[in-house]
Amino acid sequence: MIKFLDLKAVTLLHADEIHEAVARVVDSGWYLQGSENAAFEEHYAQYIGTRYCVGVANGLDALIWIYRAYIEMGFMKPGDEVIVPANTYIASILALTENGLKPVLVEPDLTTLEMDDSLIEQAITSRTRSILIVHLYGRCAYTERIGALCRQYNLKLVEDNAQAHGCYALPNTPVGSLENQTSSSGARGADVPIPRRTGSLGDAAGHSFYPGKNLGALGDAGAVTTDDKELADTIRALANYGSQRKYVFKYRGRNSRLDELQAAVLDVKLKHLDEDNAHRQQIAAYYYDNISHPLVNLPRRMPDANNVYHIFPILCPERDRLQEYMTLQGIQTLIHYPIPPHKQECYRQWNAMSLPVTERIHRQELSIPISPVLSLDEAKTIVRAINAFE
Repeated sequence: MIKFLDLKAVTLLHADEIHEAVARVVDSGWYLQGSENAAFEEHYAQYIGTRYCVGVANGLDALIWIYRAYIEMGFMKPGDEVIVPANTYIASILALTENGLKPVLVEPDLTTLEMDDSLIEQAITSRTRSILIVHLYGRCAYTERIGALCRQYNLKLVEDNAQAHGCYALPNTPVGSLENQTSSSGARGADVPIPRRTGSLGDAAGHSFYPGKNLGALGDAGAVTTDDKELADTIRALANYGSQRKYVFKYRGRNSRLDELQAAVLDVKLKHLDEDNAHRQQIAAYYYDNISHPLVNLPRRMPDANNVYHIFPILCPERDRLQEYMTLQGIQTLIHYPIPPHKQECYRQWNAMSLPVTERIHRQELSIPISPVLSLDEAKTIVRAINAFE
């Protein structure tokens, strides 16, 4: 059986370093809010390209705290609107409704599976305060048009970077305003901005380190990255019971902290992330070059820098039959995701909405194996099976 994701094998790639890191934490006697957290936050901020990183309990909390902080800071209030992709994992939307904000669902482009930026402006109203982009499947969702809309309408650009650790925005695409860019020579206002990683493209970004992610912990973990010190400080307090000083509570917060064990493991795996992503990109290139079946469609190919292939989705109108066939061939596949957010029972007020592109994706999407431990021979077996599907 070719597993969709062999987490044990992924951990074994760096097992010696991970065991050493875990033993160091266990022996230290300090398990929360210590030196391991500080080290990982510093290293991850440097990696992403932001001034600040705040570790939190998980990726959903990361997004919740971003919007809660904007409410506490007076930039937003309950009832304000946030534009969000209709094709996304439900956590992107849960973070908004948790804060009393109104999600405005925008359809994806069928060729990219990301939010269609040509549809965003017509969704903007006087109540819109933010655009939440989701780098779904590991593909960069940022476009120059989205950045321009945020500047034009004074909207906060928030990234859901749960699936795209290590991904870049297009190298020749300006991100934000030019005065905030730095060229390779260090000159401000350069004509050609340097490439920037997802997670540093907007005002703030939420990251998930769920074990199956490209940068995965050994349990739940998450982080927020931003250049905004006030936002970072507010989030750090909110995630620590609302406290900036012991026994003094400025906000009605919660306990949502990244523990020392997870921080230590993440710091080990961060050193190997680019190498692991490069392997994913090699497998993806083989898929793009060799999958050929009249019923199987692939999303538009992107430059390697702009896709770290957390998931490799294919679309097939006979998806369920294809999945059964792949299982019989000894190949495990998954569906991301069988029911779109607007058809979920928890959002029953949206159930009558018609979002045909999103619904088509959720009917046809099938994820085939891709990971740092999937071999080229296994990829060849997967391709032969797909191409032979009848």
